[in-house]
Parts: sequence; C-alpha cells; structure tokens
Amino acid sequence: MRIGVSFAAVTVFGVLGALACSKAQPDPPSASDAGAASATVHAGAMPVAKMTLTSTSFDAGGPIPTRFTCEGQGTSPQLGWTAPPPGTKSLALVVSDPDAPDPRAPQHTWVHWVLYDLPPSMRELPEGAKEPPVGARAGANDFKRTGWDGPCPPVGRHRYVYEIHALDTELPDLRNPTKADLEKAMAGHVLAKGELVGTYQKIGK
Repeated sequence: MRIGVSFAAVTVFGVLGALACSKAQPDPPSASDAGAASATVHAGAMPVAKMTLTSTSFDAGGPIPTRFTCEGQGTSPQLGWTAPPPGTKSLALVVSDPDAPDPRAPQHTWVHWVLYDLPPSMRELPEGAKEPPVGARAGANDFKRTGWDGPCPPVGRHRYVYEIHALDTELPDLRNPTKADLEKAMAGHVLAKGELVGTYQKIGK
C-alpha cells in the first residue's frame, strides 16, 4: 500500500514538474514578430543621409525660367550639391515630373533626365550641360532621347523634382537605362539623397 502511494506521489510531482518546465520556456516568436525584427535590422543597416541640392538657375519651390524649357532654349539648369558621405563611389541624378499629364489628375511620372556614374568628387553640373561628364553615363528620358529635355507641360503648373543620389558602388554600363532601370540597379546602394523642386506652367496654359 505504501509503495502505491509513493508511486502516485512521484507521478503527480513528475507531471507538475513537466508542466512547470514547459511554462518556463519562452514562447517562440511569431512570424510577424520575426519579420518586424528582421525589417528593423535591415532598415537600420544602411540609413540614408541627407544631401543638399541647389540651383543658381531657379529658387527651391519656385518657377523655372523659360530658357530651361521647351518654350525657350531648353538648356539644362545649373545644379550644385553638398559633399556625399564617406564611402561614396558614384553619384546619380534623376529629373522627373510627377504631375503628368495634368496636375489635377496625375497619371504617371514623366522623366526628363537620367545620369549615373558621376564621379563622387563632383559638386556641380554647369548650366547647359549637354554631355555627361567624363566617366559618367546618361540614360533614356520619356521623350525617347538620351540626355536632358526641359519642362514642357501640356496643361497646368507642374512640379519638376531633381534628385541626387550618393551610391556605395560604381554601376556597370546599364545600356541607356530608364529611371526604373536605374532605381532597380541602385537598390540597396544609396548612402545619401538630396532633392530640389521647381515648377513650370506654359504661357497661356
């Protein structure tokens, strides 16, 4: 009889001990928790610094003079930027109009200029820069041409967004890339970015 009681006691204590141990183990992280943690680490792995992009040709947020548009000579404006962060191997520049075709109901972004593999020591593009600097490459704009084409909005006042990107790599020859092609190649390589916005509306439009 004592043996039966002792065995029952051992069994009860064993079960209780197993339950206690199972409760002491932390619950495994859920898939969403693990994904959030991974995203946090990934997002913090390469913070994007800020560069300042300016122009002597027009004021930030202000109208772009006619000489830089299809109603004038269509020359490219002067652009200057602050030094990129250490580790920069190349720069890329994109100019686009997010208000096409009508700012009251924009449907797509119209690309005016794509430049990449600009040397990291470069701090300026002069007014009227028709050819990419030595060592740099140009991509395709939405006028189906390579290089710069000025603002030419069909209706309303459009914004023109100038973006400079500092990259931790020199890109290969992308063979006349579009803006989308360039953005895909730059993914994961952007160390810093700067932005300048100007506006333009055609006369009488």
